[in-house]
Amino acid sequence: MTRPTPTYKQKQLDPKRYIVSKTDTKGVITYANDYFVEISEYSESELLGKPHNIIRHPDMPKVVFKMMWDRIKKGQNIMALVKNLAKSGDHYWVVTEFEAKMDPITNEPVSYTAFRKAAPQKAIDAIEPVYKRLLEIEKDGGMKASEMYLRGFLDDKGMTYDEFIDDLVGNKGVFKAFFKMMKKLFG
Repeated sequence: MTRPTPTYKQKQLDPKRYIVSKTDTKGVITYANDYFVEISEYSESELLGKPHNIIRHPDMPKVVFKMMWDRIKKGQNIMALVKNLAKSGDHYWVVTEFEAKMDPITNEPVSYTAFRKAAPQKAIDAIEPVYKRLLEIEKDGGMKASEMYLRGFLDDKGMTYDEFIDDLVGNKGVFKAFFKMMKKLFG
């Protein structure tokens, strides 16, 4: 008897709610707001003390996280479109702004905060083929090849990574104000 293959679905996020998590400098979760707990389907105790990659979806190219870590380790913020994995196997797309909290004396990161909100469907539709291509390249040629492809892709568009993401998600007006407000509340 063959078991049916489970079907996983995209979870729809409430566009008026936000997800916030904090980690130490090694990416271990130190804080998860209630909506993060709800959407991830993990209990707070299952999240705290675990590596943040507990929610990493296998459809996410490693080069996106490499770029994120390279930037936040230097104290630079970065926004990304991220497909996350819930405990059940379902997934959800978020626009995430990662921010480093810096030690005022050493100017070294002491923690990281991720502010997330529902990703616009048009942004998801635009990024999925890019991520799929990056994954194919990573599988065959490694992360270095994936990074080279991404650089060429952005060069062809005449955009930086930040400009590309801002354009995809419509990072202006109310959208931009949302992330500014979250940083004031949780920063």
